[in-house]
Amino acid sequence: MINSSIFKSYDVRGIYPSELNEEAAFAIGQAFIAHTGAKKVAVGHDARLSSPALFKSLAEGIISQGADVYDIGQVPTECSYFGIGNYDEFDAAIMITASHNPKEYNGFKMMVKKGNDIVWVRGKDLLSLIGGNSPVIASEAKQSQKNILQDYVNYVLKFSGNIKPFKIVIDASNGVIGKIITMLEKSLPCEIIPLNFQPDGNFPNHSPNPLEADSSNQIKESIQKNKTDFGFIFDADADRIFLVDEKGEMVSADITLLLLAKHFLAKNPGMGIAYNLICSRSVPEFIKKWGGVPIRTQVGFVNVREGLINNNGIMGGELSAHYCFKDYFYCDSGMIAFLTLLQIISKEAKPVSEIVKELTVYAKPAQLTFKIDDQNAVLEKVKEKYIDGKQDFLDGVTVEYKDWWFNLRPSNTEPVIKLTIEASTQELLEEKQKELTAFLDSVT
Repeated sequence: MINSSIFKSYDVRGIYPSELNEEAAFAIGQAFIAHTGAKKVAVGHDARLSSPALFKSLAEGIISQGADVYDIGQVPTECSYFGIGNYDEFDAAIMITASHNPKEYNGFKMMVKKGNDIVWVRGKDLLSLIGGNSPVIASEAKQSQKNILQDYVNYVLKFSGNIKPFKIVIDASNGVIGKIITMLEKSLPCEIIPLNFQPDGNFPNHSPNPLEADSSNQIKESIQKNKTDFGFIFDADADRIFLVDEKGEMVSADITLLLLAKHFLAKNPGMGIAYNLICSRSVPEFIKKWGGVPIRTQVGFVNVREGLINNNGIMGGELSAHYCFKDYFYCDSGMIAFLTLLQIISKEAKPVSEIVKELTVYAKPAQLTFKIDDQNAVLEKVKEKYIDGKQDFLDGVTVEYKDWWFNLRPSNTEPVIKLTIEASTQELLEEKQKELTAFLDSVT
């Protein structure tokens, strides 16, 4: 019996092997072809211990339905976007990864080419096709290998420019970006101090999620010990990148988004910048100041991407540190963000902490999470209590006041509700955070 809970709003994801296993992978391969009609599928995988086994079964399921599989190897997630966007021979792609989840998880990110567009196949799209015992189709479909890494590196290097000879630390989180950085290094003037470049699905040095407690301790120590200019930390599949200043402090991803937005708007005046609704309210304020058009979206990379496509956007980003670009097939790329940030910091000619201070207007803590079974009932009570604020329901409920605002939204994958709050001062933030926390505790 295949566990239906692994079919998420955006992808397929679950614990291996209790939730996501070889049986499920085979069935998903079959369902993917039935749903998309794809004939040539590029499949990559991250460094997780279960990825090779899942790859084998997924490929067998795809081939059983008459489609060819092209093994693009152990690569960053953005290489699957490059594969389907850059090569005519692929009409679909699947990345085997659980992104930043703990080591026991794995999953599939899936997409198909339609004309010149890349369309995401959501996990829930396949659920009705699972378990139908699809017959094996007699065909000459096969599996072969395709090395795309050098073409990919050449492509992202187009986003490079004037970069100063910085001394930087890069933490690959024992994921898949280390070998890409090594390939790029000869084209950069920087001295790079590598951390955790060896892929290891046990993630022995810290969590694959840079936002987890203690994940940034190692890079902070290295920055301070080696007196480097700044650093970067990637998540396990390298589609998220975090900037770390010269003091070893992580820069909030929405402030990094502003750095990128200013750069791209200078080159593309008047275009749109997409951001999800839990980013700081300083994001739309600065975008307007710089002559751009703010594009507010729901949380989730797929939603930010759709915002770009539908609203003349040039780039966009999320508080989770995904950054996507029109010129990268409207997909996210940690490497393009990395190369662009090197240019931006070179041009600013100031310490990173000073650059980001100018953009940090409001007080904002980390996102808070509350375990709540009846999420809708709680949202209704919050709407009633804060009826005097400006409310909208693009994603959960957002309530705005002159000096502060908050968003409360249910998780797509867990029985929890997430609170984002921001205020004009630290004092007001603490007051409102205490008030909201007490209220949520009282109604659950």
